[in-house]
Amino acid sequence: MFHYIGMLIVGIIVGVIARYVYPGAVHMSLLMSGVLGIAGSFLGGTIMGLINKPADGSVVHPAGIVTSVLGAMLLIFICRTVLHLNF
Repeated sequence: MFHYIGMLIVGIIVGVIARYVYPGAVHMSLLMSGVLGIAGSFLGGTIMGLINKPADGSVVHPAGIVTSVLGAMLLIFICRTVLHLNF
């Protein structure tokens, strides 16, 4: 249970950082920032897994804060340009 709460807190932090670093205004709720941060962490970990082999026994590569923020920014870019979602 506490693992999910911790994941949401880190996701909110990553999502808020990505929103403020991304150029232009990105308006979304705190909960959506958490979802963006969690998805950005997963995307960043997947990309890092393609670059570096994850540790033995690990399914995905643990993404750091920097790759998580970059993954979240990439998701914002994809949502705005490809899907034409404006938030």
